[in-house]
Amino acid sequence: MNQETILLTEVKKFESRSEEFFPMQWYKEMLHDKPVYYHEETNTWHVFKYEDVKQVLSNHTFFSSEGDRTTITVGADNKEGTTPDKVNLVNADPPHHRKRRSLLSAAFTPRSLKDWEPRIQRIAMELVDDIKKSTSVDIVQALAVPLPSMVIAELFGVPIKDRLKFKHWVDILFQPYNKENQQELEQKKQAAAKEYYQYLYPIVVEKRQNPSEDIISDLIKAEVDGEKFTDDEIVRTTMAILGAGVETTSHALANTFYSLLYDDPSLYEELRNNVELVPKAVEEMLRYRFHIGKRDRTVKQDNALLGTELKKGDVVIAWMSAANMDEGMFDDPFSLNIHRPNNTKHLTFGHGPHFCLGAPLARLELTIALQAFLQNFSQIESIEPFDLENNLTDSAPGQSLTHLPIRVYK
Repeated sequence: MNQETILLTEVKKFESRSEEFFPMQWYKEMLHDKPVYYHEETNTWHVFKYEDVKQVLSNHTFFSSEGDRTTITVGADNKEGTTPDKVNLVNADPPHHRKRRSLLSAAFTPRSLKDWEPRIQRIAMELVDDIKKSTSVDIVQALAVPLPSMVIAELFGVPIKDRLKFKHWVDILFQPYNKENQQELEQKKQAAAKEYYQYLYPIVVEKRQNPSEDIISDLIKAEVDGEKFTDDEIVRTTMAILGAGVETTSHALANTFYSLLYDDPSLYEELRNNVELVPKAVEEMLRYRFHIGKRDRTVKQDNALLGTELKKGDVVIAWMSAANMDEGMFDDPFSLNIHRPNNTKHLTFGHGPHFCLGAPLARLELTIALQAFLQNFSQIESIEPFDLENNLTDSAPGQSLTHLPIRVYK
């Protein structure tokens, strides 16, 4: 189904990349003054409060994932770039969603995660070991960018030397549109989807004959109610996994280091002295520093569940990142606090039936990467001057860091 794209730039015209990178003032204003907001230009409703966002994300009786308008600008509008209906979780409600999720989750079992852990640790340690001691490094290019690409290449069971190809495809396929570049970018997305398809299809065919311990082999073996994947469906399914597994994790890891440098420079020493705090730090970074998390839903039947009259067919956008700043849920939400007792309650990965399937993998990668870095370096420092505005780029999760220079000490 071809869907009309709702553009973030039309909903909120940020004055700079930096403002969009950390839109806390806007979130604060909306939470306090316009928690349920109608935007006339795009004909969309927007919710920001924690409980309202949870309601919209989880109550599929009234708020459907199936609709003809969307905020999602990933993939490509050609046969190679579309997600197969069999695993299209984004545009499905229960009970159809449940079966599709079961089929895809065959590749994300707890057993798989346990098996992946040493492989991720090896990759993280290799990257960290390559960073020279007592020198400066661009942590985005040295760690945040290559780590997720190398991990997904490893878990797909494809040559790790091809990780740069994966990053190239992700950068195109998951780049958001704007009014000026929509047609040109769609052509680039279609070309990237075709390149990816032609690269991976022979690998899938070969793995069907010689399966191994990887995601593609798991998808080949997956079966729910007698239904299995074709080679074509596996290729297009992995494209969706690719974006979720590379760009968002890279974004979160880069933002974590930015936070350690500029939000609370004392935090690095605290984590270095107590590495067991890293999982708590990861959760708080996901709450505080993952900035443009949002999902759209279409109203299935007239209701006033959000305190205003909504009509069937209305589009409601739930801002998870704003909900993470709701003082009704989190004490002093606009501060960074890794000791926050309920920081795991953040909605960065969503809520309800559509809770992110890759959340455990993302958490694992972020935790392992940060632990590996802490074990190797006693101290980090920012390198000034750092021009944030000119080191950001458009991405699906919002403005993402392209470079972040830091000084490291052994």
